[in-house]
Amino acid sequence: MWQEERYQRIRALLSSLQQVSTDRIVGELGVSRETVRRDLLELEAMGELRRVHGGAVPVHSGPPITGRVHTRVKDKRAIARAAAGLVTSGQTLFLDAGSTTSMLADELAKLSGLTLITNSFDVALKVGAAGSGANELIMLGGSVGGPVCATAGDITIAEIHRYRADVALVSPGGVDAECGATSYDLRQPEVARAMPANAKQRILLADFSKIGLCSRVSYCEVNRIDHLITNTNAQKQPAFAALKAGVGTVLVA
Repeated sequence: MWQEERYQRIRALLSSLQQVSTDRIVGELGVSRETVRRDLLELEAMGELRRVHGGAVPVHSGPPITGRVHTRVKDKRAIARAAAGLVTSGQTLFLDAGSTTSMLADELAKLSGLTLITNSFDVALKVGAAGSGANELIMLGGSVGGPVCATAGDITIAEIHRYRADVALVSPGGVDAECGATSYDLRQPEVARAMPANAKQRILLADFSKIGLCSRVSYCEVNRIDHLITNTNAQKQPAFAALKAGVGTVLVA
């Protein structure tokens, strides 16, 4: 395969997935890891991507939730439904900000007897729009900024530590056996780190594109993840086996 053809394939993968692992590129292109490493170095030098541990991301910080929510909708919806099936009435839940947790909010709004604690405006709006009053909603305070429409910062973290939840449901930018759950955004990982730390059970929601990716900030080791909910394509990822061995249980939606 010619170099320019490889570049085009890598560009296409990044455009589609927003984050892509080295193993995924090796598998898609049928070339060696060393070839992929050189290609990523060249593309980074040209300003077309940013290398991260285990792969690459676009040079920008990633699309906002309003953009991501329209990608891999079927997979994320299935993951959201599976996650909703793991919670029961009477529980208190933490939900962070992300396109998958946004879809989870749609499913949780159909249930009753839950207390939902979130920093995500999108989650809050969806639960509030249900209008039934069947669930209690607590919106965490804090500062708003960056690419994610959510609160973050010291005030948000302090508020999280006031609560003890039954379950924390978080959606990372990537998850890998070595790196754990990671995020590209610099503000939101502190929220995603605090929520699992203050919950009895931790559930990670990650579609196949997140498997094997290590982004800039790590916030939860794999041995602390009680359940990983993903989709069937995740099983084709080279990093899946090691990840499955590290987490509590894997649920394929």
